[in-house]
Amino acid sequence: MDIVIDLTHDINIEEFNEFLDKLYENNYLESYIKKVLELEKIVSDRPFYISILLTDNKNIQVVNRDFRGKDSPTDVISFAYHETEDFDIGPYDTLGDIIISLEKVKEQAYEYNHSFEREFYYVLTHGILHILGYDHIEEEDKKLMRKREEEILSEFGYTRDN
Repeated sequence: MDIVIDLTHDINIEEFNEFLDKLYENNYLESYIKKVLELEKIVSDRPFYISILLTDNKNIQVVNRDFRGKDSPTDVISFAYHETEDFDIGPYDTLGDIIISLEKVKEQAYEYNHSFEREFYYVLTHGILHILGYDHIEEEDKKLMRKREEEILSEFGYTRDN
């Protein structure tokens, strides 16, 4: 499975530099996303493309306000391209865009007593599942999505106690 991940960040907070360096230096993020797609049995005859922007609360709040009508920061926002006609252009199977606030991830890690890394991968998994069509508006859909998130995280050893 070929995948192109356009990982960028517009956050300039020193405390996240070590984490960002790890994401850029090795292929763990790519391996993680590939494994999620495999677990979800997502296949394509073209390489997949996912855009990931790591940002702060201020910037994600603007996106949340402008696209969702909610004027507050959130942890992750996903734009699923398979829900539009834009996924079927060019050489890639474009899955979507994921925007993550590292500040919100840090806040939630503290709030839920998780490691920053565990919370980051929870939020990333949540975003990936959204671009794959999962949702949590209806209670049954929410249960299914939460169950799937925990199953995926467990595959990587990211359980609720770490």
